[in-house]
Amino acid sequence: MLNDNPTADPEQPSADETPDIEQASASDGELKGLAQIWEGLVRIGLGETALRVGTSIISISLFLIVIWVMSNFYLDTAENAPRQGALAAALPSPTPTIDPASIALASPGIYAGGITRLALLHTILPTRPRFEVVQYTVQEGDTIFGIAEKFNLHPETILWGNLEILGDNPHFLQPGQQLNILPVDGVYHKWSAGEGLNGVAKYYGVQPVDIINWPGNQLTAEAVGDFAAPNIEPGSMLVVPGGKREFSSWATPRITRDEPAKAKNIGPGYCGEVYTGLIGTGNFIFPAPNHFLSGYDYSPSTNHFGLDFDGETGDPIFASDHGVVVYAGWNDFGYGNMVVIDHGNGWQSLYAHLDSVAALCGQSVYQGTVIGPMGSTGRSSGSHLHFEMRSDQYGKVNPWDFLH
Repeated sequence: MLNDNPTADPEQPSADETPDIEQASASDGELKGLAQIWEGLVRIGLGETALRVGTSIISISLFLIVIWVMSNFYLDTAENAPRQGALAAALPSPTPTIDPASIALASPGIYAGGITRLALLHTILPTRPRFEVVQYTVQEGDTIFGIAEKFNLHPETILWGNLEILGDNPHFLQPGQQLNILPVDGVYHKWSAGEGLNGVAKYYGVQPVDIINWPGNQLTAEAVGDFAAPNIEPGSMLVVPGGKREFSSWATPRITRDEPAKAKNIGPGYCGEVYTGLIGTGNFIFPAPNHFLSGYDYSPSTNHFGLDFDGETGDPIFASDHGVVVYAGWNDFGYGNMVVIDHGNGWQSLYAHLDSVAALCGQSVYQGTVIGPMGSTGRSSGSHLHFEMRSDQYGKVNPWDFLH
């Protein structure tokens, strides 16, 4: 097809295309100018600095734009919200309700008799108070302390409940014995003809009603009648809850060189004459080779006023201090072969359960003198030394406080 304008140059742009070309040329020129500026900055070492500055400017600009957009948007929302809320509150509307979700239950027959309770394999019953006196058979290795702990009682209650069996002496405890175990701490009293309820109660430090009201005694004030001459059958055993008494002691009376015959009623080992001799130093050494115990410790609560030193039969027993022998021989109240030394300064020392006696009545002995071998005579469950110390001023004392 022939060109309508034969004079036009086919390679020259048309009039409509010229502005676009000029704009492109201008843009290329600007880019070239920016490139030349950048190259100049790079040549003088400012390229990296310029890049950081430009990046910071762009970031700040974007941050400001975001703040402007959000502030305009939220301000408009906050201004319109109260008015919209007021309009909404003014319009009456029904309270919305939600239908409860349906729950699929198990077969109705399972719960027809109510909710069942699981059976427990182990049922714990509450502790019930005990009012009766029970019997306990002493086992090998038992002690007053162990039996008392087993029944939640004080040790003295075991002795006070068994005066006729133990005689207030813990060494009298033997396997096979039948002991009375009281339901509470107190005393077991055997009623004798002619006793008055007021006097018995006073002796044990309680009130007459404490004895009458104890359920295990099966007494009533009406049945008892006159407290001075109560209607109580002689020989009846009564629990005295909370009662206390002094321990009986026949085994070790105070024996001195001035009155050695006072021990006449405790056994054939008593010495009947007045003696003179060595005076003690007041310093006491251990009377046995071993300084540890095999039995009871010093325990007034169980009427045990000495130490039971461990050892073997035949071990030497030493005089704890200088003195004079005022008892040498057998003791009828459970101590077996016994030696008592009076130290002449208000002190006496006792050595019991000896295998034999190597000292003589009236003999002056020095501290450390062997007075006999260790043994297990009398009421003893094994070879040991029962050792006591007595002061004219303080009575029976704890030997641990004086032995060196």
